[in-house]
Amino acid sequence: MHHQQLSRRDLLKTGLAASAAIACSPLGSALGATSFESDLPVKVVTEGPQHHWFGYYDKLQFDPTGRYLLSMQVDFEHRKPKADDEIRLGVIDLQNENKWTQLGTTTAWGWQQGCMFQWVPGNSKKVIWNTRGQDRYGSRVLDIETGTTLEADQPVYALSPDGKSAVTADFRRINDVRPGYGYVGLPDPHADDNAPKDSGIFHVDLVTGKSKLILSLAEIIQHGEVPWDGPDVKHYVNHLLVNPDGTRFEFLHRSRLTTGKWKTRMLTANLDGSDVRVLDANGMTSHFIWRDPQHLLAWSDQPSHGKAFYIFSDEEKPKIEAVGTDVMTRDGHCTYLPNRDWIVNDTYPDAQRFQTVYLYHVPTGKRVDVAKFHSPKTYSGEWRCDTHPRHSPDGRLLVVDAPFEDQGRQLHVVDISSIVG
Repeated sequence: MHHQQLSRRDLLKTGLAASAAIACSPLGSALGATSFESDLPVKVVTEGPQHHWFGYYDKLQFDPTGRYLLSMQVDFEHRKPKADDEIRLGVIDLQNENKWTQLGTTTAWGWQQGCMFQWVPGNSKKVIWNTRGQDRYGSRVLDIETGTTLEADQPVYALSPDGKSAVTADFRRINDVRPGYGYVGLPDPHADDNAPKDSGIFHVDLVTGKSKLILSLAEIIQHGEVPWDGPDVKHYVNHLLVNPDGTRFEFLHRSRLTTGKWKTRMLTANLDGSDVRVLDANGMTSHFIWRDPQHLLAWSDQPSHGKAFYIFSDEEKPKIEAVGTDVMTRDGHCTYLPNRDWIVNDTYPDAQRFQTVYLYHVPTGKRVDVAKFHSPKTYSGEWRCDTHPRHSPDGRLLVVDAPFEDQGRQLHVVDISSIVG
């Protein structure tokens, strides 16, 4: 099949989309350029002087009704968080003039993934976020209606679809080896151990609040062939995600040299840590998402097409198939819309510092750009503002983190219903 990138006008001609209003931002005084460019309706639903964002692309920002949107709020940008820097957590009512209601605060956060603030799956009343105590990280489940809370003894990374449990990594270790993804405030007690037996992946019971270690780093390096190992290598786990039916989870195992370079493997396991499978051992796996309970979409480097997106089957000897090689040519933060016909993705800043959010139509292999967001050079490194597009439960809206005019990072809601209708 011939793959091509379609403009908005081309899509209208092919009948894949209906008409849409043009919505472009005015000139931003601090940017010297448009904050965003789009042929679709775009609404900025937060405003300064506070900065707002949500973080990662694989968490539930919308409640199940699509009315309420979670957001984090902070009063500074362009530097590392300090241990006493507190962010505010709130909910936005999209049907009531985007009213903000604060729900809590935390000092356990980073620029890329925030504090793992998200709705508990299938629940319009409960949210969860990570916290920091005097000597440990934890997490808090809040019932918005009653105000009751559950305090778990570990932070969370990825929740199960039924909302009753989660899997998580050691944020102290992540901060030691990959600042920006861990949390500042508590040192890694295993900093001198390259693959500790007391650190790794934990299962968190969100009914009791109790956790247990299910896969230690010492155990993980025993599975399959490890790209790098030795005295100059530190092993750690990052980027976990439970599959759609709650039977298994994915994680990235990274081997990091003291120089800062790392190699990555993608693995899966049952929620109790059993039946570990190595799906990708080529040393370079990046962003990914579950397509269904048995398949993952991930950016990787494979012999067939080099660096590209691939579908991996979750098997001992996985089947690997390239996807969208003509139009999805760069790594990005990928998700599927609910019907799985469309992949949502984005890019990092181009030469003009624009980040593009786009849709890839799986049945036809066609791509349509949704919007371009300008990201000034001050948004780089640890405190960059990736767009991380997230979709509404019905797949008709996207929410994007991006700088807006002179107000810093804010939440942008893009109506894609005319495309995916």
